[in-house]
Amino acid sequence: MKNTTAIIALAGAAVGMMPAAASAQDDLMSMDGSELRGEVERRYDAALAMTNNSAIVNANDPRYTWASEAKAQCGIAFGFLKSNTKDETSLSKCALAYDMMNREPTPYVAPPPPAPPAPQPEVCNAEAPGLIFFEFDSAIPQQDAIETVEYVVENAPTCNWRSFTVVGHADRAGSNAYNIGLSERRAEAIEELMTARGISAGAITTQAQGEESPRVPTADGVRELQNRRVEILVSE
Repeated sequence: MKNTTAIIALAGAAVGMMPAAASAQDDLMSMDGSELRGEVERRYDAALAMTNNSAIVNANDPRYTWASEAKAQCGIAFGFLKSNTKDETSLSKCALAYDMMNREPTPYVAPPPPAPPAPQPEVCNAEAPGLIFFEFDSAIPQQDAIETVEYVVENAPTCNWRSFTVVGHADRAGSNAYNIGLSERRAEAIEELMTARGISAGAITTQAQGEESPRVPTADGVRELQNRRVEILVSE
């Protein structure tokens, strides 16, 4: 406890010698003779008892520090009194430390747990947020395609979508080789719409699956609107 006196002095200065502590000091300074010696000795004994109280010591209770200081300062003040000297400094520190050691520490109150993260809005459907259909044998996006792309682009920041896979498809009318090229052009057309609206080209990957993954299975040569499509897939 080599630095205890300095710590107590700073604490006293910081709180402006709290009213209760100042009153305790005034009480001591108003006493003389045997009355003062008895009061200082009583405070010393109380401080000594608290420093030997295992419940206080083992609990890391701040009152232990104040009791140690009260024991030291009241002991100094009592030594002066034995030689009939009323030392104002040690009496003042004795009174302050004794007052502080008798104050119950403020119990620790744990902060409330953080609130759970807010659920993502319903627009954040990562399974297939963008589904676009095309006219027969066409790779030209219609107005509904533009609206779908704008929906994906506008909600990307909110939904934390950072990576996009644009997959082109075709129905089973025409050869598979032709339909691969057609589905590739469809995917590239949607990619252009996305980059024109602020999505980085580096965040987009295009794929062409031709007629290999139909939404509606059909016989070869059958035209089917739901198979002439582009799907925009997203990930964080």
